[in-house]
Formats: sequence, structure tokens, C-alpha cells
Amino acid sequence: MGTIKNIIFDLGGVILNIAPERTVEAFASLGLEIPLGERGWFYHHDMFYLLEQGASSPEEFRDNVRRLLNRDIPDSAIDHAWCAMILDIPADRIEYLKSLKKQFRIFLLSNTNEIHRQQYFRDFQSAYGFIFSELFEQDYYSHQMGMRKPDPTIFTQVLKNHDLMPEETLFIDDSEVNIKAASVLGIQALHIEPGTLITALPDFLKG
Repeated sequence: MGTIKNIIFDLGGVILNIAPERTVEAFASLGLEIPLGERGWFYHHDMFYLLEQGASSPEEFRDNVRRLLNRDIPDSAIDHAWCAMILDIPADRIEYLKSLKKQFRIFLLSNTNEIHRQQYFRDFQSAYGFIFSELFEQDYYSHQMGMRKPDPTIFTQVLKNHDLMPEETLFIDDSEVNIKAASVLGIQALHIEPGTLITALPDFLKG
């Protein structure tokens, strides 16, 4: 393992606890079956990908849900179902990120969407009293970048924006597909199981 100077974190399953099955259940109660794949790593309907890529707006997403269900469902009910997977960010992970920021350049790269982003931003500020983005030198979101992991361009864009050397950069994700994509570019990569950041990363950094 070479010298690591920069760390790029995934969000869901790494920093943010998520429960995709809750969204599956919530959408099922509205009549939409199987909206998410196992652990939320793939979707059964293009409207979810379009939202994460920024190719459709939250308003268009809600209209797509209504069109798929052929029902007039309130925006609030759709948002509630879609955000049901969002749980919490434990305080010990926040403190760990703060400590890492003293030693490394810290970034976030997440496949997400504006509805989710607004929800966990509100939740975080309510719980901790400051803005989530302040934990990182820069936080990147797929819907704002117009592309999703594992597209290699999304990794190269982050590297280019901050003059990061791939071999000096560690990427952490709970998706093997994303880890492989980063590794091909020469980025050091660590695949972790959801919720294991604080136990897995220190051992990795020790080499």
C-alpha cells in the first residue's frame, strides 16, 4: 500500500446508515412492487437512475411514480416512501471523520438524488448543529454531476478537480462494482460491509 494522502468516501452504507428494504416496503404500500434491488445497488425502473443522474427533476420523478402507478399520490407520500431508507449517521463516525480530516484530504462521492440529499442534510443539521458538507473538503453528488458510479468519468473528474494522484487516493465504498471501477484507474480502494467504517479503515491504514 502506497502513501495515502486523500480519502474519498461513499455515503450510504459507509457514513450514513440505510435500510433499502424500508423503501421497498413503503413503495409496496403505494402499489409499486420491487422498486429496488438487493441492498439498493440497482433499480428495477429507469426513473430512479434518471433521478440519480440528474436527468430528471424531483418533480418529474414524482410524476413518473404517479404515472407508473396510475394513481394521484401526493408529493409528500412519494417523498416519504423514497426517503424511508434513510436512517442516521452515528456520532462516532462524525468524530472519526473529523479526526481523519486532520491527516488527510477528505472528499465524498455519492450516488444520490436531490430528494434524499435534502432529507439527510436536514436530519444531520438537526442532530449535530452544523452543515453536513463541512465534514469534507468537497462533497460530490451524482445528480449534480450528471453521472453515477461506477462510470469512470465520475472518479477522474474528482481527481482532476483537486489535482489528486490516484495512487495517493483511497476510495471507500460498500459496492464491489464501484470499488473495481476505481481500482482500474489506479485508485487504492477499500470495500467494506455496511456499518464497519470505524473498524475496517484503521486496520487498512496501518497496512
